[in-house]
This record gives sequence, structure tokens and C-alpha cells, in this order.
Amino acid sequence: MDKIECKKIIEALLFVSDSPISLARMQNIIVEADKPAVKDGLSELIQEYESDGRAARIQEIAGGYQLLTRPDYTKWLERLKTTREEGKLSAAALETLSIIGYKQPVIRAEIESIRGVDSSAIVRGLMEKGLVKISGRAETLGHPILYGTTDKFLELLGLASIKDLPKPVEMK
Repeated sequence: MDKIECKKIIEALLFVSDSPISLARMQNIIVEADKPAVKDGLSELIQEYESDGRAARIQEIAGGYQLLTRPDYTKWLERLKTTREEGKLSAAALETLSIIGYKQPVIRAEIESIRGVDSSAIVRGLMEKGLVKISGRAETLGHPILYGTTDKFLELLGLASIKDLPKPVEMK
């Protein structure tokens, strides 16, 4: 394995890890490179991050290394965190969204019969988040509104189409 590939692997490991990774652990993971090559690759990568003035840096923490953003970008990262927190769904919302995803098009009464509670506020919230849409009206008494999922729902789950949802049998 060449030095460039080794550095790319180290960078990938640091990027996905949510906690510091020790040099020994990196060396055990990258078995295709000898131990000094991993150590040298890490040192070079640390230097590149410093000299390039990147938004992130590699920091030695608690006997390991971690990829961290520089404090200069705190303002924007806090905005991102706020956006992510606004996007979080409660257990009730996830349950309702699952029902709509699997049963669509579905009327609110059917959602409520499955959940056993009023779901109007949750459905409205899911619509505000752009995850659920009105997909028509049922051909039953009163012509109740039918709900379905949006493309944003598919993006959130990384699916190409609703047909790619796991089958209930697969989840057991």
C-alpha cells in the first residue's frame, strides 16, 4: 500500500469516528501497511491539515486522535445543530410516519385506529416538515383526505422509491 492511500484511509477513519482513535488501533485496522507507515501517514496528515488552514484539524485527545472543526466555525455549526434539532422526530411522529409510509395512501382515521390516539397534530407537524403530503381523497363516505409520503421522506431514509422500504417480515 502506498503512502497516499494509507493517509486516505487514516482520514476516513478519523472522519467517521465519533471518539478518538489510538495510533495502535489505526495500525491494527490498516493491516496492509506496516506500523511505521501508519504513524508517518498520520503525522503527515496532521501537518497537512495545519498548513492548509482547513476548517478541521486532527487533535490528539485522550491517547487517540480525532478530527475536529476549528473554533472559528462555531457560529455556523451551532446553526446546523439548531436545524438538526428542529428536524428531530418524536416517537409518536416516527410511529405515525411509519404507518403512513407503509399504508399509503391512508386516511387519518386508519392511522388513529392503528395508533389508538388522535393523530391530527402529528400529521400536521409531519406535513410542516415536508415529510407527508395530501395525496387525494378517499372514495368513501365523506371523502376523507388521503395522506402519503414525500420525496423528502425518501431522501431522509436514503430510498429511491417507496417500494424500497424494508418489508415488515424483514424487520423481525
